[in-house]
Amino acid sequence: MSMISNDWLPVLSPEFKKPYYADLYRFVRDEYHKYVVYPPSEDIFNAFHFTPLEQVKVLILGQDPYHGEHQAHGLCFSVEESQTQIPPSLVNIYKELHDDLGCCIPDNGYLKKWADQGVLLLNTVLTVRAHQANSHQGKGWERFTDAVIEAVNAQDRPVVFLLWGRPAQSKIPMLNNPKHLVLSAPHPSPLSAHRGFFGCRHFSKTNAFLEKNGAAPIDWQIENIR
Repeated sequence: MSMISNDWLPVLSPEFKKPYYADLYRFVRDEYHKYVVYPPSEDIFNAFHFTPLEQVKVLILGQDPYHGEHQAHGLCFSVEESQTQIPPSLVNIYKELHDDLGCCIPDNGYLKKWADQGVLLLNTVLTVRAHQANSHQGKGWERFTDAVIEAVNAQDRPVVFLLWGRPAQSKIPMLNNPKHLVLSAPHPSPLSAHRGFFGCRHFSKTNAFLEKNGAAPIDWQIENIR
């Protein structure tokens, strides 16, 4: 794992010293030695590398990484630049962006532009065995990412939390800072998007809230790269 070196380090370093994290580290190390695991080990903490804590304006919470080759790179819902296939949930996110803000649907699923603007793209579990969804659940990542969510909740400035689907919405009791805006909707998966993700207008609501509180809105448009 590449080490965290920005302003996340003092916030998260207590977690690194806890027994659960030692167990998690050993588990993840052994998994990478024995199996194909995604994302590449140097990308596990990319969400923190790309979006320092002091810059977080929005937190989007995913579940575990994509488990196909050349997809996961440490940001929830995002895939590597080389990917020509956009995952179905992200296709639906793009559809909602088009309907909500008029964004053109791009030819790629690389969301680093969002991360660079302060959108923390956080999965609750940060690794997965190839082709085995949820294979690293319950090993300790959830406790670590709960500490991340608590750190964002503690920030003394308005932050928007976008919680799509029941697992993400299970974190709502942790979000008790009245400065923040919490928006929830069904997951953008094709199995559930029609139940209320489409039409939720979370992206325009996020930008309206940021502007109301003196922060620059997010430019959600992902540009074509081909």
